[in-house]
Amino acid sequence: NKKVDAEEFSVGLRENGVDLTQEEADALLTYFDKDGDGNVCFDEFLVGIRGRLNERREAIVLKAFLKFDKDCSGAITVDDMRGVYNTDFHPKKQSGEMTDDEIFLDFLSNFGDKNNDGIITKEEWIEYYSAVSANIDNDDHFILLMRNAWQLD
Repeated sequence: NKKVDAEEFSVGLRENGVDLTQEEADALLTYFDKDGDGNVCFDEFLVGIRGRLNERREAIVLKAFLKFDKDCSGAITVDDMRGVYNTDFHPKKQSGEMTDDEIFLDFLSNFGDKNNDGIITKEEWIEYYSAVSANIDNDDHFILLMRNAWQLD
C-alpha cells in the first residue's frame, strides 16, 4: 500500500541500526504521519526529512495559490476556479459523465482537501506542494515545473 504502519516503522528503524524505545519510535511516527492515519507514506517521510519549503519554492507555490484564490480569502473554492481552470476539454465533461462542479471538486480533492469540504486552504496547498517539492532536488527545476504547470510569469 506504499505506507508503513507503526510495527513496520519500528522494524525498519531497528533493521537500519536505529535503536529507539517503543515510545520514541511512536513519537517519531507521529511526527512523520502528517495526515494522522497511523501510517507513514513516502511523501510524508520525505517532507519530514527535508522540512518546509525554502523561500524560493514557497514564493512560487504561494504565487500559484494566489492565481486561484481570486477573492483573497486564503482558500480556494469551486467559485475561485471558474475562469482559471477550464473544464471544456476534460474527457468526463465531454462524455457527459461529470458536471463542471464535479470536475472542480475532483480537482480540489487531488490537492489535499483533507476534510473533503471542497475548499483548499493555503496550508493544505503548501503541504501538498511540500510533498511534491520533497521529490525534486533542484530548486530551479521545481520552479520551472510550477511556472509551466500554472502558467505563471
